[in-house]
Amino acid sequence: MTRVAAVDCGTNSIRLLVLERDAEGRTVELDRRLELVRLGQGVDATGEFHPDALERTFGAVDRFAAVMQELGVERVRFVATSAARDARNRELFFEGIKSRVGVLPEVISGDEEARLSFAGALAGVEPSTGPVLVVDCGGGSTELVQGGTDADVQHSTSLDIGSVRLRERFLHDDPPTPDQIAAARAHVDGLLDASGIDFDAIRSFIGVAGTATSLSAITQGLGEYQRELVHRSQLSREQLSSAADWLLSTPWRQVEAETCLPAKRAEVSCAGALIVASVAQRVQPAMVVSESDILDALAVGLLA
Repeated sequence: MTRVAAVDCGTNSIRLLVLERDAEGRTVELDRRLELVRLGQGVDATGEFHPDALERTFGAVDRFAAVMQELGVERVRFVATSAARDARNRELFFEGIKSRVGVLPEVISGDEEARLSFAGALAGVEPSTGPVLVVDCGGGSTELVQGGTDADVQHSTSLDIGSVRLRERFLHDDPPTPDQIAAARAHVDGLLDASGIDFDAIRSFIGVAGTATSLSAITQGLGEYQRELVHRSQLSREQLSSAADWLLSTPWRQVEAETCLPAKRAEVSCAGALIVASVAQRVQPAMVVSESDILDALAVGLLA
């Protein structure tokens, strides 16, 4: 049997997935966990990782490393995305990660992130008709991938917006003012207009990652997060718009108190919801939420 671990370190969260291939060739999930560390704190404004953000991230990686050691992981792939692409002092991050898990983080391009997100999404949701659009709204960037039902990517783009970046750049008040919301929407719409995605042609729409899953949990009124209820749930354009409007008009501490979102997710949820709802306004089908995403694609790739 082979045991592998994939770590996906984004702008807001860091996640671990441990898989093994058993004697019959089946893929078995041994551990899956997430911590919200806000690695991208202030990166958009300063161009550098904040010491507190590095400390939070290294603490999470220490806990992940203990899990990997306990499970006897043989191969590890550690991938970092938007925030690590932008930070000037990323060598501090590299050194800290290598000393803890024995491998250097791979700072993947937006195109590679998009390809992996698409493959992971279609591993969890099997759309019957295409073209398919996958939206992966992270903390620092949003990947849009258009392709076929056979996971063949036709066009992808990585937009330099995400829940943390948009919140820090435009949505300064709590809750944001109408002028701030209008400016954020105009910025998002401009990027979507230039994305090259043929939104009118889309016949299946899949949302992955924290923003999409959080919107599903909020819409379902889940008191605690339940992965099995979120996976493959569907959200209409109207439901996404309604959830975004509520999040944009509600103080984030109230969002935290009234939903199952933890603080670091609740604080930026209004920005992520604005992005996803803006995409949904351009496509006809409802959004199907997939719990399978880039992390699954990374781990399965190690077993291949």
